[in-house]
This record gives sequence, structure tokens and C-alpha cells, in this order.
Amino acid sequence: MITEVTMKRELFGTEIKQKPQSGFFSASDLVKAGNKWRILNNKEVFNINEYFRLKSTIEFMVELKSKYGEVKITRKGRSKGTWVHPLLFIDIALSISPTLRVEVYEWLFDNLIKFRNVSGDSYKKMAGCLYAHTSNKKYFYIEVQKIADKIKEACNVNNWEEATELQLNKRDKLHEAIALLSDVMKSNEQAVRIAINKYS
Repeated sequence: MITEVTMKRELFGTEIKQKPQSGFFSASDLVKAGNKWRILNNKEVFNINEYFRLKSTIEFMVELKSKYGEVKITRKGRSKGTWVHPLLFIDIALSISPTLRVEVYEWLFDNLIKFRNVSGDSYKKMAGCLYAHTSNKKYFYIEVQKIADKIKEACNVNNWEEATELQLNKRDKLHEAIALLSDVMKSNEQAVRIAINKYS
């Protein structure tokens, strides 16, 4: 996908952002979630600046950087905060609380980002097929937006950033089915209707 969409996940009632293309997580969000948990469990607040000054952290970051390149980015503006490589994210989470270990490992090995990227590619394929068979190419952008809204409704999604693996997988199948049916039937309207009926 050309435009990176920030994924959002929930941990202890706090939103944790992740960038699908780089895989980087928001360390700022993690610390917020972790400190919420620590306070509720009568533990001292975790200080990320102290964590980054630890000798063990510095050595770990040097090793990560030698293998993966940049592992920590601090930004201002829309993507403000500290963003870290997934392995550094795990290390921070484990420093905050070993209880986070299971959650973090599950996040790293889920298919959420894979399905998002695949369905982004299948969208381009679908749009290309629909465009080839549209009668009014000047206003195609309106037609394709209406179709995207129908797909969103069929997948029972309000916001794609919060979609589940199942919903993203369904979106991918709908894109593929609409592209195929559009080529076969030469009718975008029928292709969309039949695909949505099949997967609903």
C-alpha cells in the first residue's frame, strides 16, 4: 500500500498504535498502558527514559541496529511520540511487566497486518477491473467509493483501522470476487451484488 495506515490495538484499555509497513510500535502508548496496569497493581510508575539509559538497553539497541537499522524514532506532529522496532517493543513490555509477554507475542505473530496489506493489494486489482467496465470513467471515483462503502457494510466494519483479521480477510475475498465477476459479467453492479450476497 502506498499510504501507511496506523493500526490500532487495545492493551489494558489503552490504544497502542503500530505502523504496518515498518512494524514499529508506539512506545509512548505502551508506557501509558503499562503504567495504568502498574498503578492498578500498586507498582511504581515505569520511566522509559531510565530504561533507555540502562547499559543492557543500550547494548541491546546497538545489536538490533546492526541487524535491522534504525530501531527507535522520536517524532513530533501527527505521528508524535517514540516509535520502536517490534523486538525493542517486547523488551520494553517485559521491563514494564512480564504479564505483558503473552499479549505482545500474540500481537507479533498475528496476521492482522498481513491481511491489511493483502486486502490493500486486492483493492487495487478490483478497482482496475471495475474501471475497465465502467461506462462513465469521469465519475468512476464516486462509483468506487460507493462500492467500498458497500464492502465495509458487508464486513460489518465502522473503521478499517480497528478491523479484525476475519473482517480484513473477508474484505480481501470480496475484492477478489468482485474483480473476477466484473471481468466475467462486464457489469459492475451485478458483480458487486453477487459477491456481497455470496460472502454475506
